[in-house]
Parts: sequence; C-alpha cells; structure tokens
Amino acid sequence: MKILDHTYQTLYSELAQRSLDAQFSEGFSIDGRFISMESGERRYWYFDLSKEGGGKQRTYVGPVDDPVITERVEKFKDLKADNRARRKLVSTLVREAYLPRPEIFVGNIIGALVEAGFFRLRGVMVGTVAFQCYSALLGVRLSNTIMQTGDVDFAQFHSISVAVGDTMPPVIDVLRQVDPTFREVPHQADNRYSTQFIARSGYKVEFLTPNTGSDDYAGRPAQMPALGGASAQPLHFLDFLIHQPVRAVVLHGAGLPILVPAPERYAIHKLIVGSRRRIDDDGTAKSRKDRQQAQSLMETMIELRQGDAVADAYMEAWDRGPAWREAIESSMHYLGNEGLLANLAASMRRLGGDPSGYGLR
Repeated sequence: MKILDHTYQTLYSELAQRSLDAQFSEGFSIDGRFISMESGERRYWYFDLSKEGGGKQRTYVGPVDDPVITERVEKFKDLKADNRARRKLVSTLVREAYLPRPEIFVGNIIGALVEAGFFRLRGVMVGTVAFQCYSALLGVRLSNTIMQTGDVDFAQFHSISVAVGDTMPPVIDVLRQVDPTFREVPHQADNRYSTQFIARSGYKVEFLTPNTGSDDYAGRPAQMPALGGASAQPLHFLDFLIHQPVRAVVLHGAGLPILVPAPERYAIHKLIVGSRRRIDDDGTAKSRKDRQQAQSLMETMIELRQGDAVADAYMEAWDRGPAWREAIESSMHYLGNEGLLANLAASMRRLGGDPSGYGLR
C-alpha cells in the first residue's frame, strides 16, 4: 500500500469541498459569459452562450445599476475562476499523485447525471467506477488492475425515489447529451420498462434498487418515480451496500461530487456477490475481481487503522442470515489470507464480538 503524500490528501479535501459548494451555486451555465451593453441612458447585463453549430444565444438579465443582479454577476465570475482552479486541482491529483480518473466518456456520463440531479436525489454510484474513488477517499494508491470496467451502475432506494417528491429529466435524454446512440433496453420481464441503457459502442448504464422482499420481485423491474422514466433492477444485498453512502469526487473535469458506498460496506458486499456469480460468460473473471477488490479494501483499511469499521460491517452482514453467512465464508475461504483473518478477529474483539461466532478464530 502506497499512502499519498499529505499535500495531495489536503488538495483532494479542498477539491471535495469546493466541488460541493459549486454544485449548490445557482446561476447560468459556466460555459457562457455576462456582458454589459448600453441602451438609451442605462447599461444592461446580458448573458451570452455559444450555440451548437455556431452563433450565440443572448439572454437579457437586467440593469447594471440593480445591485442584486450585479452582485450575482460578480459571484458568477468567482464561480468561473473557481472552476478553472478546480480543474487544475484535478489535473494535479491525476498527473502528480497518480490517482485514477475515469475514461472521458464515463466521466461525461457521470457529469451528466450530476447535472441532472441524480445524486441530489440521493442516488449512489456503485460498482467498479465507484471503487476508483476509494484511492483518493482513503488517501492511498490502490491497484489499477482491478479498476477496469465496461459499464457503470447507479442505485437508489425505492422508498427514497417515492418519497423525495422530485424527479430527474428523462434519463434517455440525459444520456443522449453524452452520446446520441444511447437507447433503452426493454426489460425481459416487462418490455414497457427499461433498467438498462446501451450505446452503440456497447457501453452500458444500469439502474439498480434493493430487493428486500421475496425472489418473486428479483426478476421484475421496479418503477422509480425520481429517475426520469427509468426503472431499476431489484437486487438482493444491495440495501446493505448503499446504506449511509459517503461523499466522494470523481476526478473528471472540475471534479464531480457524488455519493458512493462506504468503503467497508463495498468490501463486504463484494465478498458476498463474489461468491454468487453464475459461472457463465465472464462470471468467473468477475467473481475474481470482486474478491480482489474486497481484499484490497479490507487490507488497506486495516493498515490505515480503520479495521474496526470493516469488522463492524462484516458482523452486520453475517448476522443477516444463512445466505449472507454462506457467501461471506465462501469468499473468505477463497482468499485464504490468514493475516487478514487475524486482523479482522482482533477488530471484532475490540468491538466486543466473538470471532468464533463469525467464522473466525
């Protein structure tokens, strides 16, 4: 494990705060600019935005001598300057600290969902693209060999989707802003609904939601009022993963503030799903990557003296029932890491747990 220099950890913390602040700043597109023009005996503010294909769209804003409007223009200048500064922070963290960034196409997809309000509506990014965020979040360099992926997954609790009383723009429109070849994939169980969207390149975006009920719901799409016409695929164990997510920043553009699973929950969830992959297509390869990600995060957090958080998540999952225990035991046996087992057991004892009751010594 390579711990990041404290300077880079500080830069990341600053980027995280400033990206979140910028997300809450209301205003005009950062790609445009304000200009003042005289008409009669007064000066007025207008906002110019370049149009696709050439030309500009000019919008009237208000008189220059209106202090409220002029103050907003000044704040916009600060926001643009901050956007440039945040881009430099992202570049520094990628080029000097060697932190992972997503491919440009993937970053653009995440950015489009940020702008559309997915994370504001308490959505969570899951899967390997989320794993990429843990290097910066934990202040270490994780192995790049377990960060490659051909899709990106997003999740939301159904109860939240119903309760927030708000919705994104249509998801298909949001994705087509990034790549016009995106299309909806009709769900196999009910072709009126789509939980997946795929581009001509084969890149896939999928929406998921926890299935805490019977297996009868596992194969049927769940309607999600907040997801702009998208449905979500119900999955077991997902409620454990996205409970109490944490804030992170995707190192793309000027930094994209998002929500990802807590790293200890991500690790234990990967132990579970890694033992349940079906042995078809690349199921074996995915299972191996799942377990490698779990082991990497657990070992890293233990070295960072965060082993108690891992042990707490481990015990919570274990206590949920036989299917959970069987999956965890299978993956831990596969890893066969005696040092990891001993450290987990030590953390459990500190928390007042009995390791022998959790498959450990």
